Amino acid sequence: MTSEVASLISGLVRDVPDFPEPGIVFKDIAPLLADRTCLELVVNELTSLAGGAQIVAGVEARGFLLAGAVAVAAGCGLVPVRKAGKLPPPTVRKAYQLEYGRAEIEVPVQVLAGKRVFLVDDVLATGGTLAAAVDLIEAAGGSVAGIGVLLEIGVLGGAARLAHLAPLSALLRV
Repeated sequence: MTSEVASLISGLVRDVPDFPEPGIVFKDIAPLLADRTCLELVVNELTSLAGGAQIVAGVEARGFLLAGAVAVAAGCGLVPVRKAGKLPPPTVRKAYQLEYGRAEIEVPVQVLAGKRVFLVDDVLATGGTLAAAVDLIEAAGGSVAGIGVLLEIGVLGGAARLAHLAPLSALLRV
């Protein structure tokens, strides 16, 4: 990753204080997604990290946007990591803690068995969502070859939580 890409990302990600709850600073990636040049650079950087993967898994919801583009660019299939109850069975499901509550996610079981998976999300905060996604992919028979995120919020410690699970790359650390 180049400092040019990190600088572009930094200039286009907008902080939204007290959203979705008081005390949370939401990282709005909409301006980045709307900028064709930056979006292309981000997709290219993430794609370069997906080497050897057979499937790209994208975490709901903003991770879907990046993962779909990365899957096409990498010549891979795409699997959604969805909120619980959004996929038809059979699925595997996992509950986990967010920085502001609890959530559950799930993946389809029939498409991951024996596959090397590159996991993509937009923002790494505490690591709860991505750790749960790694567990789910493995429970469905896949193996996580790597994790790529657009932005890591370093002070929240998510990278340390994921260090033993799979190689992690963030295009920007704040």
